[in-house]
Amino acid sequence: MLLGLCCVGLGTMAGSEGWQAWWRLDDALIHSVVMDIRLPRSVGAWLGGALLGLAGAVAQGLFRNPLADPYLLGSASGASLGVALYLSLLGGSAWAVGFAHSLGMTGAAFVGAVAAVLLTLALARGVQQTLRLLLAGVVVGVVLGALTSLLGLLQPQVLQTMQGFMLGSTAFVSWASCLTMAGVLVLALALSTAFARVLDALTLGEATAQSLGVPLPLARFVLVAVLSLATAAAVAQMGLVAFVGLAAPHVVRSLVRTTHAGVLWLSAGVGGVLLVVADTFARVLLAPQELPVGVLTAVLGGGYLLWRLYRVSGAGGRA
Repeated sequence: MLLGLCCVGLGTMAGSEGWQAWWRLDDALIHSVVMDIRLPRSVGAWLGGALLGLAGAVAQGLFRNPLADPYLLGSASGASLGVALYLSLLGGSAWAVGFAHSLGMTGAAFVGAVAAVLLTLALARGVQQTLRLLLAGVVVGVVLGALTSLLGLLQPQVLQTMQGFMLGSTAFVSWASCLTMAGVLVLALALSTAFARVLDALTLGEATAQSLGVPLPLARFVLVAVLSLATAAAVAQMGLVAFVGLAAPHVVRSLVRTTHAGVLWLSAGVGGVLLVVADTFARVLLAPQELPVGVLTAVLGGGYLLWRLYRVSGAGGRA
């Protein structure tokens, strides 16, 4: 897997020399480019996409809504606000290296994501009313996004950093970032898998799940924490990368029929692949300039949703 990701990254270098570089790792400069820039970027893109794919699968299963994802529920906006507050209070760059800095940004993003999700649930008065839940998530996302922008205006040094952060980028992902995201991914997969049967029961309805003896309060608490932590880790290290969390579970369900345990793991894998592919295209479409991967995923994800709506509406044939 790591070899394949590295080859994808090398393929975006200059022509055939990029692919030949893999076989010339004895050269100090090429070794540094591959091991310190290309490989952590490709691995980090996969890990970030896996976290977003897993978060999307958890959100859709927990709230029983195929449109639910980390962004629609406000957790991504909350994570961005947490990072902006962290940078304004402690200073520094969002792309600074070091495990302590990476962990601090993830912690700040986690607090912001949890607060945003709890605020969304409070405004929606639970998860029973799907429309109210989605509207509350949109409102929370807009308000927290406005607060993040206001904070940037009040502190110009944060604004310059947050501009690139809001567009989403894997260009500055380091091995410390990869280590942080890998640890969060392992923890999130373990916790979400432990409650996968609860998500299966919820597909039958909340009343039926309660009659089956499912520990719904505990499950909601843990799964909301998983959703928030996975989103926070990805946003803290890469910025806002849209639609991966929404599209990955849909791709999985369109290809296979499985329980939520399978959906969770497959969504993580598909999310990682989607972001690696998007990151590769972001590097080559405007070469030698680089397109922010968050912009590309937003365009492709929006197109995918429009295509799905077109099919479901019957304008282009029955889905």
